[in-house]
Amino acid sequence: MRDILAEICDKKREHVADMKKVFSLPDLEAKAKAASPARSFISALKTKISAGHYGFICEIKKASPSKGLIRPQDFEPAALAAAYERGGAACLSVLTDIPYFQGNDGYLVEARSAVSIPVLRKDFMVDPYQVVEARALGADCILLIMAALDDSLAAELEDSAHHYGMDVLIEVHNQEELNRALKLKSPLVGVNNRNLKTMHVSLENTLSLVPQMPEGKIAVAESGLASVSDLEQCEAAGANCFLIGETFMRQSDVEQAVKNFQKG
Repeated sequence: MRDILAEICDKKREHVADMKKVFSLPDLEAKAKAASPARSFISALKTKISAGHYGFICEIKKASPSKGLIRPQDFEPAALAAAYERGGAACLSVLTDIPYFQGNDGYLVEARSAVSIPVLRKDFMVDPYQVVEARALGADCILLIMAALDDSLAAELEDSAHHYGMDVLIEVHNQEELNRALKLKSPLVGVNNRNLKTMHVSLENTLSLVPQMPEGKIAVAESGLASVSDLEQCEAAGANCFLIGETFMRQSDVEQAVKNFQKG
């Protein structure tokens, strides 16, 4: 089977090279410094957990490589963001990758302007340029996918994010990636139940890896979360934060969908 993640990252490097011709790094840095202050992603999750709730990172996602078009109608990022916040989301995740997820940088700008909660730029980070770009767009957090990065680049991207006041969600999907992620500074570690190289989904990723995280780490279960029972299984393993996209995006009323999954 083709390595979908490698394909996406190759395309992303081409995209970044094109963007560098449009916006110079100094121009982006100026925009990043002028952006409204970053909102604390980690604090927002901790606040929900302290109140006895799940920490939901609710995703605005139109399509995906594995499922195709997920929300063909009623896709308005600002309205969806506001509905998520009313439903009790701690944070948002907004897809900005264009060719594989039908995302857009503008979606992040629209979503963040409609809420007071922090927003993750959900994209494939392969170049420090993208970190500055994320902050210039208003992102409060970036995603680092360990399967797509070597240790040196992961550390460089993390340091850059912290320099701009952003939090970092480090994503893993096997033991080797978890070991590497634990060498980084961020306490926020997501376990993706979807293997991005094959698109196979198994909740076992969360159930086996989260118990191995040391104290002080904030575990986030990602992908394949379709029921309250799934969340309860993950919580029993030690994860009480969840990044959920497709399950909510397929519902006509996303506010109520979040409320239906929330506890406390």
